[in-house]
Amino acid sequence: MLYRVLSHVPHVLFKPIYDLYERYLFEKVKSGNIPKHVAIIMDGNRRWARKLEKPPWYGHFFGSKKLEEILEWCRELGIRTLTVYAFSTENFRRSPEEVNALMNLFEQKFKELVEDERIHRHGVKVNVIGRKEMLPENVRRAIEQAERATRKYNNYTLNIALAYGGRSEIVDAAKEIVSDALAGKLKPEDIDEELIKRYLYYPNMPDPDIVIRTGGEVRISNFLLYQIAYSELFFVDVYFPEFRKIDFLRIIREFQKRQRRFGR
Repeated sequence: MLYRVLSHVPHVLFKPIYDLYERYLFEKVKSGNIPKHVAIIMDGNRRWARKLEKPPWYGHFFGSKKLEEILEWCRELGIRTLTVYAFSTENFRRSPEEVNALMNLFEQKFKELVEDERIHRHGVKVNVIGRKEMLPENVRRAIEQAERATRKYNNYTLNIALAYGGRSEIVDAAKEIVSDALAGKLKPEDIDEELIKRYLYYPNMPDPDIVIRTGGEVRISNFLLYQIAYSELFFVDVYFPEFRKIDFLRIIREFQKRQRRFGR
């Protein structure tokens, strides 16, 4: 009965209460253990667009705007590293129209990153991890510009997984290790977990404390397979463009309540 009554109340009337709760939650999170690295599987852009009877590019565009918001949330909380799954090696199997639209969006967004004063003011380093050789030349050029423009920054790091697959990353690392071993640079006894990590796409990246997947699916989808062995996993039902700051804060708050044992 109460739900039926409330469902007819304009949402704008709830906004002051919502904002108050969000501020309360922010302060609780801020006073706790802040994760160093959050990774996000940005799922649900296309389904969100379909729900609105829009083409896929519409969802991807608003997904890119949501990423800008999340980067700001991380900065506010002092989360130093954010890694996002933007495009997998398997995503190349989608229709040529959708892939081309995504590539154009990537090129546009990397060019915008170079000019974004927030990136430079807050010292955000941009890295792209994945098989870049699979990307069109115009996208690779835009990536190089963004990485070059931010390479000296170390306050925050934004890692964008593009043409990425967790298995591919491990395979590529194994190939380089074998090559160095055949060249006499490595001995079999040198190979351990830390050495393998040095051959991954971005060796200096700390392992994620938290992995978030939006969109309601409960799977990892070949994302950071080597790095997330002890990450805390969170799956949320909302599509990525609808992911709210309050959802993000609740996840961080739940993370703070968990006891991480790292296999001990």
